[in-house]
Amino acid sequence: MKRHMQYSILAIALFCTFTFTACKKDYQDPSGPSSEGAYSSPATLANVAVGLQTWYTKDRTGLLYTTVTSGSLLVGETFVTNPGNTDEAQLGAGGSKVLTTNVVVTGMWNVSNKIRYEADSVIRRTGAIVTDKSFASGLIAYTTIFKALALGVQANFWEQVPENTSTPVLSSGGVKFVPGKQGYVMAAAALDNAISTVTATPIGNSFLANIPDSVDIVNTLYALKARYALYAGDYPGAIAAADKVNLNVRSTLSFNPQITNPIFTLVTATNNIYNVVDSTMGLPVPIQPDLADQRVPFYIARPVKPKFNISGFFRSTQTSVPIYLPGEMLLIKAEAYARQHDILNGLIFLNKVVTKKASEDAFGIGAALPPVAAATEAELLTLIYKHRRIELFMGAQELADSRRFGRPVSERKRSYFPYPFVERNDNPNTPDDPAF
Repeated sequence: MKRHMQYSILAIALFCTFTFTACKKDYQDPSGPSSEGAYSSPATLANVAVGLQTWYTKDRTGLLYTTVTSGSLLVGETFVTNPGNTDEAQLGAGGSKVLTTNVVVTGMWNVSNKIRYEADSVIRRTGAIVTDKSFASGLIAYTTIFKALALGVQANFWEQVPENTSTPVLSSGGVKFVPGKQGYVMAAAALDNAISTVTATPIGNSFLANIPDSVDIVNTLYALKARYALYAGDYPGAIAAADKVNLNVRSTLSFNPQITNPIFTLVTATNNIYNVVDSTMGLPVPIQPDLADQRVPFYIARPVKPKFNISGFFRSTQTSVPIYLPGEMLLIKAEAYARQHDILNGLIFLNKVVTKKASEDAFGIGAALPPVAAATEAELLTLIYKHRRIELFMGAQELADSRRFGRPVSERKRSYFPYPFVERNDNPNTPDDPAF
């Protein structure tokens, strides 16, 4: 508990230290300490790293809220209950209704850039400042987790992503952009570097004492490598990384009275922004959940009023949110085999998810259904998509999945976000907005 509360205090302090705007801007608050002051010792570097988790999770601008909200509304898992929440209502309407000044979209863009910038700053300085190699190993690995997540967020929601956010680029006319798929490649490469680092030098307890104990660093590095390698099209790499993940280990974003679960606090508890549609989970008729699927009551509560309500990992102020799920690793292997035309192994790993009981899952997620069958690769991929959407419900991967699996455009309300006004106003390299 002492370590958890220490994280809260440090993270809240750091959260107030920085401000953010478009890619080309410096992220330093002129009224606060200098950037170099924030990177002057191992302890301050660790504080900055812990602050990345706060940026990811805190309030309505954090990536947890913005990605879960955006993904679920854009694919129809949720609907807006109060159109007075204008920014969420734009996402619920989709298409051209999503403006470049949308607060949710702009918050996601700004915070993901902020996390990338600070992560790069920590990693770049670690070798010069930290002499304890086991501390440095942990610092690089933990920081890379949030760098990779931020890159993944940008590639999930935008057609192109900033190439980098480092200071030398800022003086050359603005940050340049690369295709979104390259963002996944960059995330996987960063994770590879961190994995090599912790393999060479295991993480020391002196570093672990500085961070929330809910994050299992090594398992998370491999899990995220599996995710982004899959998205980048590196199927053997995805399988190899997923094989390294201990499916019995939980790695989560934790909360406390100071930093609460933002979806519960803002959405579930109020029922005044958005809510789940119903037990179909927003899926079209041919691939809706089986009536006996036990994952549906895990994720969706059935109170008297409203008839359906958000549950799962958004059921209380301090419910932890997984960084990845064991079922995701099995589904990654199923998809990676399927995309290499190995229907047999793809079906084996899909059925590990389909038949899994809640008691067999680290988070209590289990469909407990009979095995499924697929005669063709196309049938198998459709089943994998269906079970990804159910297993990872409201997990912020659904929009990318809808595109990756070639689902009909009618099943989503936008394919990519427009670029925020703050970026276009400040960066001449900002790409044209996608039509949809």
